[in-house]
Amino acid sequence: MFNINEIKNDLKSLQDPEKARIHQKFFKTGKGEYGEGDIFLGIKVPVLRKKAKKYQTISFSLIKKLICSSIHEERFLSLVILINKFSKKETNEFKKKEIFDFYIKHKKYINNWDLVDISAPHIPGQWLINKDRKILYKLSKSLNLWDRRIAIISTLYFIRQNDFNDTLKICEIFLNDKQDLIHKAAGWMLREIGKRDIKIEENFLKKNYKKIPRTMLRYAIERFPKELRLSYLKNKFK
Repeated sequence: MFNINEIKNDLKSLQDPEKARIHQKFFKTGKGEYGEGDIFLGIKVPVLRKKAKKYQTISFSLIKKLICSSIHEERFLSLVILINKFSKKETNEFKKKEIFDFYIKHKKYINNWDLVDISAPHIPGQWLINKDRKILYKLSKSLNLWDRRIAIISTLYFIRQNDFNDTLKICEIFLNDKQDLIHKAAGWMLREIGKRDIKIEENFLKKNYKKIPRTMLRYAIERFPKELRLSYLKNKFK
């Protein structure tokens, strides 16, 4: 059995100060930035995924200590462990509900875009696929940036099942959002819809063209043919 000090020391032994410096800049950890105060060790994602397999059997009490950590990689590790637990074939509905509830209870620690993006489709998204999704609408109206990003990124799992309705409704809520990271996430989800049904994406864009934030639009049309993409950027589409 592992203890928390073993896990922390294992990760600390892998730290790379130069990569940590780059990560802290990349993830906007400076004063007043969205990741203010976050601490990085500078460990690569494939290494963390490998460590997650090593520590796959740890208890929720240890996962809680990791997810509540001030160190980014420890929070990342906790989320990958949760995803792996959730995705195991032998994980029953009771255990999946336990993981989902744990995720929502500790969502304030899922506080950077990579933490949201790696986990939201695989835990809340997958859990809610055949369930009431009102929690996503509650999160979409939260004052917390990361709650709102969880709301929209969770719908990626729905999109992969060709279920677009909630994505479109939440994107409509975000037309008035002020955060660039939300515009990027919503545009990304619209683009994912377009990969599967470009007419549905175009209907949304045309309906909301006058209100859609420029960043959301750019992300949404990124994979459009050049001529069509330019027509949207110049407001000359039919």
